[in-house]
Amino acid sequence: MDVVAHIETLFRTHGNRRYDGARGEPVSALAHALQCAQLAEWAHADATLVAAALLHDIGHFSDGDLSDELQDDRHEVRPLPLLREHFGMAVAEPVRLHVAAKRYLVATLPEYAASLSPASVHSLALQGGPMSAQEVEDFDALPYARQAVALRRWDDLAKVPGKTTPSLDYYLVMLDELRQSLPGARFQRIGALDVA
Repeated sequence: MDVVAHIETLFRTHGNRRYDGARGEPVSALAHALQCAQLAEWAHADATLVAAALLHDIGHFSDGDLSDELQDDRHEVRPLPLLREHFGMAVAEPVRLHVAAKRYLVATLPEYAASLSPASVHSLALQGGPMSAQEVEDFDALPYARQAVALRRWDDLAKVPGKTTPSLDYYLVMLDELRQSLPGARFQRIGALDVA
């Protein structure tokens, strides 16, 4: 299956899900993703970061069981093979680092923790809490740290019930254009052969 069609299926199948209990947010997974991507566009982010904003939580879709509220679901690492293969590191790394970016911001900006939703506060505790000074230094040195921090900021703001955004179809077109623009994208893999 084409990767963009696969992503569409994930959103159409799981996007209307709302997280309950301690994981609860006031918007669906799809509304959150669309708002996050829109915020990235409004910030004039490049296409790879808009894609990362759209796709940052698709790791939640790979496992239907979110009932264990006392365990970190590691949703930031689940989609990495798919994202790296089809969209490259500029999409995959901000997704991988968006949870660490929350821990970074809590450690470096005292007022940031007060801005988190109750669900984000709950998950922060499961994800390790604020970074140590050494973790902050290590995070600052990562190639996609700044993009991950920007993504995290949009993630925090993308929880407005009823907000109007572009459609999923709009962003799927963008994903397809991005995928086709990457090196090697003009080839289709068939077994061991690459054909144009």
